[in-house]
Amino acid sequence: MIVNIDVLEAFTGQVPVSLLEAAALAALQYGNAPEHGEITILVEADDDLRELNSQFRDVDAPTDVLAFSAEEIDPETGNLYLGDIAIAFPYASEQAAAAGHPVTDELQLLVVHGVLHLLGLDHIEPDDTVTMWNAQYEIMDGLGINIRSWPLISGPH
Repeated sequence: MIVNIDVLEAFTGQVPVSLLEAAALAALQYGNAPEHGEITILVEADDDLRELNSQFRDVDAPTDVLAFSAEEIDPETGNLYLGDIAIAFPYASEQAAAAGHPVTDELQLLVVHGVLHLLGLDHIEPDDTVTMWNAQYEIMDGLGINIRSWPLISGPH
């Protein structure tokens, strides 16, 4: 698996790229993603995600994470490109502070959440939410992170 990570320069020293990669790989392995797959994680500003949220979901509001599924073959590598995950670093920092856990844990949770969306899970219906949250908790437990108070989300990212 190839995990590309692009962090907005303003957040470079605050974002643990190796932890994001580990979280992505754990989620991809959990979801039995193809061995020759590829994803991209973008760590952006709140305004960037608000714009993407507006453009692609018709929701003019900030958000923490968005996932854009692609499922196409990369002509340069021959890998299956699963898609992109965009994370708003300031928003994630505020959520972590409100929940009382480190921002590094929040970022890893958002990566796991985004990867699960790329792999086809969602949380629109209550049963789907239970399945997705259980998957998140299992992956996070494997990473040694115990977050159980993540806020409920009203719709897909």
